[in-house]
Amino acid sequence: MISKKVSVLCCLIGLFCCGCSQTAADVSQGLTTAADEPVTATIFAMDTYMTLTAYGKGAQEAIEQGQTCIETLDAMLSTGLDTSEVSRVNQNGSGILSEDAANILTRALEISAETDGAFNPLMYPIMEAWGFPTQNYRVPDEKELDALLERIDTSQVAFDAQSGAVTFLREGMEMDLGGIAKGYTSAKLMDLFASCGVTSGMVSLGGNVQVLGCKPDGTNWRIALQNPDGSDNYLGVLETSDMAVITSGGYERYFEQDGVTYHHIIDPSTGFPADSGLCSVTIVSADGTLADGLSTALFVMGLEKSIAFWQTHSENFDAIFLTDDDQLYVTASIAEDFVDAYYDVTVIEEG
Repeated sequence: MISKKVSVLCCLIGLFCCGCSQTAADVSQGLTTAADEPVTATIFAMDTYMTLTAYGKGAQEAIEQGQTCIETLDAMLSTGLDTSEVSRVNQNGSGILSEDAANILTRALEISAETDGAFNPLMYPIMEAWGFPTQNYRVPDEKELDALLERIDTSQVAFDAQSGAVTFLREGMEMDLGGIAKGYTSAKLMDLFASCGVTSGMVSLGGNVQVLGCKPDGTNWRIALQNPDGSDNYLGVLETSDMAVITSGGYERYFEQDGVTYHHIIDPSTGFPADSGLCSVTIVSADGTLADGLSTALFVMGLEKSIAFWQTHSENFDAIFLTDDDQLYVTASIAEDFVDAYYDVTVIEEG
């Protein structure tokens, strides 16, 4: 549903889940690596390039299994693939989701409820109307959007998380789980790395970054955030460990018509691109799925509401906000870890 980008100053990676274990046979086949030597791979999936890097015992095995799992998840969730689970549910209005797809939908609906609908996993009909999935861009009129808004009511989804059974109660409803799929993937990857004996790693899923532990030398990872102004200057560098760092901004996917720029982050309350006064939102959290969903939701909510939301939920995430007029705000918990800022920083204190 949305596109996100974060530039990184060190090794990048991207991946998914599967348990793994190391055996004597693995050692004989050369599937181990010295703790200080990275194992890396890059693949194309989920409409983006994904890079994965892991250090430590079991790194090769983790990455090999991870690549397979990414491809499996992509085939499961893609709205552009008619045979995917999501597409079949959208086509039929009902269906049974597998465990991972059901887990993602569960979290998507939870985040939607927590943000009063600022994040919505049912936006696909409206995204199609704007042409973002196909790149056949157009500006729908208000009457068309008003009709489509009736199809994104999350209360009209009958869903049993345990069985994975989902039914849309209103005709024409369609879901798109891409808004948190990469965050879910990076979170599962951290579990995969740890289960394989990986002690240090980083995943980049089309810019969604999540890190495991510290760098092999014991220092924090340094993650540079892209400046939306299109220059080579970074917005700043976050020094962190064991965190997901996920950014949403309207500068990544957009089109222009009649001198007006329309970006891809749609406000579920209007059906139009969000006009919240924010240029980019970065969420920092140990929970990659939450970070992915909140980066979109807070972009839609705007600065004032986002600050209030963080002050209520500061134990779960931190945030970096850039406004349309280049004002940079950083929550207090990570202010000292955000260095080399391009703009003056205003620290958001807890309420």
